[in-house]
Amino acid sequence: MVWRLDRLLSGWQCRTMSVLWVLLFASYVLFFTYVRDSQHSCQPHLPAAAVKWGSLWPTSSSTAAAATPTNLSHIVFGIISSLKTVKTRKPLIESWWRPNMTRGYLFLDKAPPETDESLRCPSTCPPIRISEDISHWDLYPKFKHAVQIRIFRTILDTFREGDRDVRWFVMADDDTVFFVDNIVELLSKLDHTKHHYLWGRSESVGSNAVISFDMGYGGAGLVFSYPTAEVLVQKMDGCIRRYPEAWTNDGLTYRCLNDQGIAVSTSFQKGFHQIDLHDSLAGFLSSHPQAPLLSLHHIELVDPIFPSKNRVESIHHLMKPAKLDQSRLLQQTICYRKEMNWTVSVSWGYSVHIHESPLPRNILQHPIETFNPWRRKDRFPKFMFNTRNVSRDPCQAPHWFFFESIEENSLEDEDTIVTTYTRARNRGLSPCVLAGNHSADHVNRIRVLSPPKARLEAGGVECCDVLPVVAEKETATTVRIRPCMEAEEIVL
Repeated sequence: MVWRLDRLLSGWQCRTMSVLWVLLFASYVLFFTYVRDSQHSCQPHLPAAAVKWGSLWPTSSSTAAAATPTNLSHIVFGIISSLKTVKTRKPLIESWWRPNMTRGYLFLDKAPPETDESLRCPSTCPPIRISEDISHWDLYPKFKHAVQIRIFRTILDTFREGDRDVRWFVMADDDTVFFVDNIVELLSKLDHTKHHYLWGRSESVGSNAVISFDMGYGGAGLVFSYPTAEVLVQKMDGCIRRYPEAWTNDGLTYRCLNDQGIAVSTSFQKGFHQIDLHDSLAGFLSSHPQAPLLSLHHIELVDPIFPSKNRVESIHHLMKPAKLDQSRLLQQTICYRKEMNWTVSVSWGYSVHIHESPLPRNILQHPIETFNPWRRKDRFPKFMFNTRNVSRDPCQAPHWFFFESIEENSLEDEDTIVTTYTRARNRGLSPCVLAGNHSADHVNRIRVLSPPKARLEAGGVECCDVLPVVAEKETATTVRIRPCMEAEEIVL
């Protein structure tokens, strides 16, 4: 009996331990299921499409994607337009869009008529999409500027397209011209797996004072890394409910990113140009900041940037040098012709100035004020940068030459890009007596030689030489751009 009792006790203990292990495992599963569900229940409600995006395709932070250098295929452009503006602005979009290379979408407020052939562009512009209709929202009557809410949500519409291997989203208006090589170069130096929000501000002090000095102006272009866009998309509708009174979409973006703790005031880029200016941009573009040109906005609100051309023709003309070397486009290079006491300032691909006196670089880097602020009645300080007044002093007023043509040549056994600039008009002033009375009135054409394979690094400065002429009154002048020598001084 003792033996039988021991066997019974032993069997009972085994069965008891088995039951306890089962109960313990079940408790473990129930506990972690509860924790998981609790965490999910704390997340904001998202549309069904948003919930499944992450499982459909890898995010930009995937290890395989991070190993490949950023190129144009990693960028998606979201262009905001409307039926009212798209026809006149389509040529501007086509000036920078690269068929079968650029990725992105053109968002309209309404579907165009099926019979309208003018909007068809199979490859010369982005495919058309229609923004989500939010007029049925219960909050819609509270929106002070519903169109701005629609523009704000275009990043969501773009994100929902579900493009693969996206690292960056670039959003802008339909009257913005991009310089995509420089954008790729900029983004390739940044970690796309981190939070980044890149932007430009208004050129006019009055606009920034009224809205914000630290806010990105969306017309010039707003750039979001994938993680930043993902957070913005998830929190977007909550931000709209918090700020229904928002009267600008870029201001709403600024508020929303701030609420998520994403740094927004440290990513200002000098190359994004809102162009909150009026009249002629000639002075501004001739003394561009020493930074890669990324965008030009409000093209329809300023004078054509080239003489004898309309606005669209001018932009397409600017794209000719842009196709060969965007790194130098509008970058200022300054040198001197010592025997004539001339100062030569080259804005590559746009203009050349000849001054009949030796002027220091720090003066020439200030744009000539051929333009007015966004609010014309604003008084000093009007701009976010220093300027020079338009002068009739023959020692200060430049001779203006504008870009005419570009070609690749082989000169002295070296491959060279040759840009040619022609005189805009006669200056109509006497020579500068104080600098020796050396007039430049006879010069009608300037050739600028630049290296074709050496890309100018962002923020880099080059030097140049005015080449000797055969005859004193020769009508053409040649300038060669070259790397600066070590410790070289750019003075007369």
